[in-house]
Amino acid sequence: MGLKEDITNKVKEILETNVPIQEVSYVPDISDTKLTFNGSGLSFYAAVLYIDMRGSTKVLNKHNRPTIAKIHKAYLHTTVKVATFLGGDVRSFNGDSVLAFFQGNSKEAINNAVRAAMEINYLITSSESGINPLLSKYSAVDFGIGIDFGKILCSKIGVGRDNTTQDLIWIGNAVNKSTVISDQCSSISHIGISDIVHINLFDDLRYHKFKDAFGYERSNDMWVKHYLTYNDATENFYKTSYQCII
Repeated sequence: MGLKEDITNKVKEILETNVPIQEVSYVPDISDTKLTFNGSGLSFYAAVLYIDMRGSTKVLNKHNRPTIAKIHKAYLHTTVKVATFLGGDVRSFNGDSVLAFFQGNSKEAINNAVRAAMEINYLITSSESGINPLLSKYSAVDFGIGIDFGKILCSKIGVGRDNTTQDLIWIGNAVNKSTVISDQCSSISHIGISDIVHINLFDDLRYHKFKDAFGYERSNDMWVKHYLTYNDATENFYKTSYQCII
């Protein structure tokens, strides 16, 4: 059988096979035995955090390759450590972007994702964080974070059993919209969240409380409404420059 016939037969098999979907309460990984190449899928609810570096081409042109590798490793290490500490599961790296899932159909999952974003913002951008001064010796790191919530479908793709030719795909509006929101964010408002995330925020992540000159307690909404086009419709989303100090 030739290559063309081999590919055609496999594509026909893929498209004509029903996809069995199983609900799970965790974020799958590549070793999950419930995921097979027969088109099976695992479905779960999660808040999705997507972070992407801005201006990476300028960084590439400014530094030699070993320095660029160090900058990327420091930025990615910071992002992953914060996300996992707050219950997130990092499942995808693509160059200078990271995709993390905070599993659960709950306000806690949503708020953990937002808190992670605000802590990452602090560590990378604040001169008081200890991380920012180290990175700034080479290059200031600009980035955008997008967060949405919804049901995710995970499926396994690849050719054969070779680990170098298999991966997981993550399907759902929450994944797509988090990347769209991330594209709208950069310095100084590094973080953007969807309307459903904003609705479910706990007060400590929505309002900045302070005392005025007369000693009265006041509060400001930390999030500013913006608009984006998604699926040919205009939707609200919200941006902030606020941080969570750790």
